Amino acid sequence: MGLLRLLVLAMLASKPGVTGGAEAVGNASEGLLEFSVGKFRYFELNRPFPEDAILRHISSNVSFLIFQIHSQYQNTTISFSKTLLPNTSGTGTDKGLVFILRPEQSMCTLYLQTLDAEPVQNMAIPLSYSERDPIPGGCNLEFDLDIDPNIYLEYNFFETTIKFAPANLGYARGTNPPPCDIGMERDSRWRLLYDVYQYFLPENDLTEEGLLKHLQRMAEVPQVKANAIKVVTLTANDKTTVSFSSLRGQGVIYNVVVRDPFLNTSAAYVPAHTYACSFAAVEGNCSSLGRVSTKVFFTLFALLGLFICFFGHRFWKTVRLILTAVAGSVGGIFLVAAWWRFGILLLCMLCVGLVLGFLVSSVMFFAFLGNLKIFHDDGVFWVTFSCIAVLIPVVFMGCLRILNILTCGLIGSYSVVLAFDSYLYTSLSHITLNVLKRALNMDFHRAFTNVPFQTNDFIILAVWGMLAVSGITLQIRRERGRPFFPPHPYKLWKRERERRVTNILDPSYHIPPLRERLYGRIAQIKELFQKEQPAGERTPLLL
Repeated sequence: MGLLRLLVLAMLASKPGVTGGAEAVGNASEGLLEFSVGKFRYFELNRPFPEDAILRHISSNVSFLIFQIHSQYQNTTISFSKTLLPNTSGTGTDKGLVFILRPEQSMCTLYLQTLDAEPVQNMAIPLSYSERDPIPGGCNLEFDLDIDPNIYLEYNFFETTIKFAPANLGYARGTNPPPCDIGMERDSRWRLLYDVYQYFLPENDLTEEGLLKHLQRMAEVPQVKANAIKVVTLTANDKTTVSFSSLRGQGVIYNVVVRDPFLNTSAAYVPAHTYACSFAAVEGNCSSLGRVSTKVFFTLFALLGLFICFFGHRFWKTVRLILTAVAGSVGGIFLVAAWWRFGILLLCMLCVGLVLGFLVSSVMFFAFLGNLKIFHDDGVFWVTFSCIAVLIPVVFMGCLRILNILTCGLIGSYSVVLAFDSYLYTSLSHITLNVLKRALNMDFHRAFTNVPFQTNDFIILAVWGMLAVSGITLQIRRERGRPFFPPHPYKLWKRERERRVTNILDPSYHIPPLRERLYGRIAQIKELFQKEQPAGERTPLLL
């Protein structure tokens, strides 16, 4: 069987062939997969049947090839030889190998297999580059492969981190590669630049077909530049590590394009993807991210938010109780006591204004400021964030009723957005989630916080705006001609007590004191436990 396979490979190498960018899905011989340069191919791998792959008719002006293979969440192994060694093979969902071609070489072979019990649907493509193009991973000193074009991805709840090996300058077939760490002149790899790109899959799309289709837009340099978002450009002196905010349940593809600014050439690494969740997990996997308890909580929270949005100013005590829970027991009790006894509005409205300021500041960093390099410093970030948050109550201190109504409308309607996120992914939940991540995780300051903004987000943003405007308008119209705020409870109680004392015609004037009423209640309760007297007459009848 081994001799027959060698004969087949020799025959394939002697036949003419073509290259192109079309997608190939044709059937291959059993145990032998045939690829063409620049063509995507879908195929299935099974654990008992490893596949030999062949790439034929490589052009003589090609200096090196990158063969990459992708699957959604099941691992695939790609190797230079049948014997799997750490420095000649790679295993994962997005893996690739670099073939440095010898003079006169026009054919390459490699080996593919999977150890997963279930069949794995894969997509692969070999890409060719000339001697002027930089070699991704050509100066690898950290990972196992000698030349490693792969992007290594790790994620947790807070952040997703990608790492890659530095590139080297290209060189012609049969010549020695340029040294990696000897000198930093313009003719060395230190002149290379690295553009990091991010590409978002459609929201709530967890399908395998969708992922493999979109990966085709992130494999070659022109497609990457046309379809993805360039997040940052690194120099050869920077660490080849970039962090992003984790978007749980949202598909994201990352790639790096290395550029040679002197020769105006470039090459792409092997793209890597993540959903920041596990498809194989029994509980909390990508298909069922939200727990029932979470959905119930945010649904109730949204109902409370709707009440605040439309009636928050009139039922001011309800809002004050929520602030008590949020601000903490000691501060909340002090806040309630100050208003109940003395009617001090300023402290209460300062807390209300800070809540609105928190939301406004979060929106500013979410939409405009979050990815600026200066705000990767925690000190600069928190000082700026706090200044924006404090500015809101300061601006509105002259019109406290408007401040309270605006807070009720915006905060109450935003709670509906959070409820949407527990059922259907929306990027708008990251307005406040990014700030909480920054406060809870010490390393989140280095993460870029880009999020997709797609059809669902536009619809939910419109709902948020509609609810906020409706709630604010309704409360302003209803409160027209009324006192700005209801009187504090101590004043009402004192006024009611004086009225009862001076007005003897008031029925409440004849109400017994509190102590007598309590004794009466206790006596009534005791009667419930007394035995009933036997029926019958106890006195004789008088004739």
